[in-house]
Formats: sequence, C-alpha cells, structure tokens
Amino acid sequence: MAASAGQGEGSGGESRSLNRVPLGPSGIQVSPLGLGTWAWGDRFFWGYGRTYQDGDLEGAFRRAVEAGITFFDTAEVYGWGRSERLLQAFGRKYEVLDDLVIATKFFPYPWRLTSGSLQRALAASLRRLGRDAVDLYYLHWPFPPRSVETWFRAMVPLLRQGKIRAAGASNVNLAQVKRIQAVLEDAGYPLAAVQVEFNLVRREIEFNGFLEYCKEQGIAVVAYSPLASGMLTGKYTPENPPRDWRRRAYPRAFLERLQRLIRLMNEIGQDYGGKTPAQIALNWVMAKGAIPIPGAKNERQAQSNLGALGWSLSPEAVDALDRASEALQLGALTLSPFPRRA
Repeated sequence: MAASAGQGEGSGGESRSLNRVPLGPSGIQVSPLGLGTWAWGDRFFWGYGRTYQDGDLEGAFRRAVEAGITFFDTAEVYGWGRSERLLQAFGRKYEVLDDLVIATKFFPYPWRLTSGSLQRALAASLRRLGRDAVDLYYLHWPFPPRSVETWFRAMVPLLRQGKIRAAGASNVNLAQVKRIQAVLEDAGYPLAAVQVEFNLVRREIEFNGFLEYCKEQGIAVVAYSPLASGMLTGKYTPENPPRDWRRRAYPRAFLERLQRLIRLMNEIGQDYGGKTPAQIALNWVMAKGAIPIPGAKNERQAQSNLGALGWSLSPEAVDALDRASEALQLGALTLSPFPRRA
C-alpha cells in the first residue's frame, strides 16, 4: 500500500504552519487535528492528581501549540471547570490564548430550565477561559426535560451579541441535527459543528447516513474518542487490559478480537515510515472527513498524536482498515453523562 503525499504540514506535525480546515460554514479555520481536554482535571474517570499532574498537562499543551495545533475542546463539566481554567492559564503563560480556537459546552442538567441557565453557564465558562467570547459553543447532550430547540433558541441572542462565534451540538442523532438546523437557520445562523464519537470500532455515523448528511450540509464533524479511549493504541491486550472503567467497556473478548486489527494497523504503519496504530487510527478519521480531538495527558501523548499529521493514508489502506474493523463494531459507549465528584 503506497503512502500518499502529505498535506504540507511537515513530518510528524513538527511545523507551526499546519494547513487549516473549515469549522463548517462558520468562517472559522482550525488545525486538522485538535486536542480534547476531558482528562484535564477529571479525577473520577482519568485519575487526575494521581497518575498525572498539571505539569504533565502543561507539557501536552506546550507541545501541541509548538506544532501548530490551534483547536482545543473543553466543557464546563470537565474537572468541574478546571479544564477551562487550565486552558486559560497555559494559554496566557505561552502568550497564545487569543490564537486558540476554543470549543466548550453547556450541560443541560435537569434543573436548568430557562435560557437564563445557558447564559449564566456561558458567562461562567468565559470567566474560566479568560475570554470575552467562545469560538464554538456546544449543547453537550440533548437531554430532557427541555427540547434541543429550547437551548438553540437560547443561543441565538448570544450569537447576535458575539459572545458565541459558532453554535454546535454534541451527542446528537440525525433527526436532532435537522431540528437544530431549523432553529438556527430561521435566525440566520448555521449549525457549524457536531461532535460525536467516531473511531475504527464505532462507525455508526458512517452506516446510518449521519456522516454523509453532515458532509452534504457542510457541517464539521468533530470526532471525540478517536482512539476508542486508548484501545486503538495497541497498548491493551487480553493479557494487559485497562485497569479502570474501560475494563468493563472493553472486555477481554473484545480485546481478543481487536488484536487482528491492531496487527493490520502495525503492518500499514510500516508502509508509512513506522507509524503507530494510534497514528494510523487518527489519520483514518481525517481520511473520513472528520476532525479528531484525541486527548493528551502529557507531552509524550501529544507528540504521538502529532505523528498523525503531514501524510495521508491511501484509499487502499483506508479500505483495508474499513474491512478489518467491520466485525468489531460496538454500540455507542454509554458513560453516565452526569459528572461525579471524586
């Protein structure tokens, strides 16, 4: 499988002059790979404060911005606001805060019932981020009791005021996307982006028409968990399973079946100068037209993510990965969306 030409980003994403991709029809341009910050401050799922510290996260941030990464994804519930505060602190320290494209999210807790709830949540996020406006503001989950229409109508005045540059929706289905579009378009705004789980073992959006619809509409698809919570790195095997919540989400039987795909990813990686399974997995997401936002808890992980830039999988390699992953498909990973203090 011959390697195809890169995109002018340089080997392994070392250059600060990365190509940019559009964030849907918003007019905002972002790096083709982002950085997700769910783990920044999260003790319950990721062990913040035990297995990694703020200094490790700073190393991940520094390495990413040195390489030209501009797109950072956070949320008010990540670390109970700590993720947003760390983004501000690191951005100010390295004098790049104004250069970043930051996405954050509104969480529709059941006690949040009015548009004022969203306005107050945004104001709090902006204080933590040290910003007058956020580049992309998502509805984090489409939960009752209020409809998705309620929350996007609440975003419209904030779009008009310039406090939100673009509106997005996370964890939504195709029917909800169309309902959200109707609200925003009636007010004269596009739906800029949708954020959904998308990786080699969770390809539902490819099979149900969601991905194709977004491409037709020009909506950016932002892929969270592009490495399947680390399962596509090759680190975990039946003999070496994850030792946290992921052990139940990805049981031994799945890890046994996964090894065939990991072997193929290693083989393909050799055709591209020794790329790792993780880098193959991220490049596959980009080949599908989505923007991956892998997490990074330290400089080493950030550096690994950057190795997905500057080259492109051939159509033959993408097809081989598609075929090998078809028998591994899992349903959506259902974690409790309500964060718990730990």
